[in-house]
Amino acid sequence: MIEKDFVTEGLKRTRIDEYLENELERAGYGGMEIQVTPLGTMVVVYAERPGMVIGRGGKTVRNITQQLKNNYDLENPQVEVKEVDVPELNPKIMAHKIAAMLQRGMHFRRVAYTALRRIMGAGAQGVEVTISGKIRGSRSACAKFIDGYIKKCGEPATRFVREGFATVQLKPGVLGIYVRIMPPGTVLPDKVDIIQPVVEETPVETVVEEETSAPVEEEKAEEPGEESISDVLEEETAEEIEDIEEIEEEAASEKPAEEEAAEKESVKESKEEPAEKKPAKPEKEAAEKKPAEKPAEEPAKEELKKEKPKRGRPKKEEPKAEKPEEEKPKKRGRPKKEPAAEEPKKTFKTAELVKPARDKK
Repeated sequence: MIEKDFVTEGLKRTRIDEYLENELERAGYGGMEIQVTPLGTMVVVYAERPGMVIGRGGKTVRNITQQLKNNYDLENPQVEVKEVDVPELNPKIMAHKIAAMLQRGMHFRRVAYTALRRIMGAGAQGVEVTISGKIRGSRSACAKFIDGYIKKCGEPATRFVREGFATVQLKPGVLGIYVRIMPPGTVLPDKVDIIQPVVEETPVETVVEEETSAPVEEEKAEEPGEESISDVLEEETAEEIEDIEEIEEEAASEKPAEEEAAEKESVKESKEEPAEKKPAKPEKEAAEKKPAEKPAEEPAKEELKKEKPKRGRPKKEEPKAEKPEEEKPKKRGRPKKEPAAEEPKKTFKTAELVKPARDKK
């Protein structure tokens, strides 16, 4: 049946991959591809150091082709070796490198983080490193280290994500290293590109033609009964100019009338002046020429000003008190009591003080 053929073909490929991995471990084995052609079977081997795969004079390649022909039933196998462009983006190579570092005795966390930095530095979108086994003690455990963005399920996970596996034998037991890398430049199906609209620019020649043809079309469009905007504007400007001229003429005609009225008023005032005012002019001039003499009333006014009392309450004149004899300043505080005259102390005899009780009775 067809299903059995697919299964047998898959098993054959996995057996060849394991054989090449064990044989070319030191050369940095990075995977292989099998292409069936009419001339034979083409086996493409990817390696970090292709010189070690070929060997001296092609000895290693000839030995591999003979083993593939005899042990894995490949018709006329032809082995082709290709160098890996970026080893950091190949999961199988990185898994074997992690295994080699763990075998040297390095701590698993340090090994995992150095691998993450190298892979992400090469430009990968995401990476996941899983180390499982007896990494901490007698019990088995699993440590997972993730960086970047990586798909875990669905069709993109099987199509775009590359996987690599390696094992290492340590004293506590066997450790399994599993590396998954999402290479750069992978376009996921959920990505949407927004295309901006393109604005079409009209050439300069067509613009010039439109400008030249525009006035002709406007003239055709105008009807005989309708007035154009330019005619209306010209009429408005002409009316405004006429209004300005009329205002200027009126202002010019008003000025001489005002001047005539002012002259008539000046003539009337000159006629109405009385004859008595005319001889007063020499008297005024003589008064101006004479030196100004103070009238006799002025000294009296000055005296009155002096006599006028000043405003406000008059200050009371206090009689100057004669300075009394200097008295000693009194000391503050309570006056000291003078000691009383000492009274003569009474002297009592013991017999007088202590009287017997019988005498009282």
